[in-house]
Amino acid sequence: MQHHPIAELVARAAAGPDPWHEFVVGPRLAVGVYVLPAGSVDRQEPHAEDEVYVVISGRSRFTAGGVTVDVAPGDTIHVPAGMPHRYHDITEDLHIVYTLTPADAPAP
Repeated sequence: MQHHPIAELVARAAAGPDPWHEFVVGPRLAVGVYVLPAGSVDRQEPHAEDEVYVVISGRSRFTAGGVTVDVAPGDTIHVPAGMPHRYHDITEDLHIVYTLTPADAPAP
């Protein structure tokens, strides 16, 4: 078992060179936190893995596959592998938990 307090994970992501911190990494699953400050730009590229995001705190808009939605705490988003997606118009610091599966998928 592993226990990961969200405040510690957010602090690690915020202090690192990238806006994310993966805290579970295995052959079938990766889990991390993604931290985007208000007004920042989400520069992520499409992933080779399916991804699920759970917004812990903050507010923004999110676009994937030509569809844009407002996101807020508690929202969950699934993005299929290879689909371009991005958080934008970030009005409150975003703290997001994400999963990638399978974690070792080849690039699309």
